[in-house]
Amino acid sequence: MTTMPINPKPYLNGLMGKTIIVKLKWGHEYKGFLVSTDNYMNIQLASATEFVDGCEPALLGEIMVRCNNILYIRSVDDENEDMEADNQT
Repeated sequence: MTTMPINPKPYLNGLMGKTIIVKLKWGHEYKGFLVSTDNYMNIQLASATEFVDGCEPALLGEIMVRCNNILYIRSVDDENEDMEADNQT
């Protein structure tokens, strides 16, 4: 599977109101609904859950993630599509 670089601003705007997964540079992952983003690409998540080493400790609620801490952002739909593709092979 190859990935293509995309313009992040339209990508984030397209994810507004959807469930996303945000991975930070040091391995933490947050899953929640994308509420808003600003011109610096800081993001606000609602109903966020934190995953550390694959374990789900607790529901955090509403959080802000500073842009320079983010490694990548992906849609939960993308994750489901990847799993379905793996199951078909």
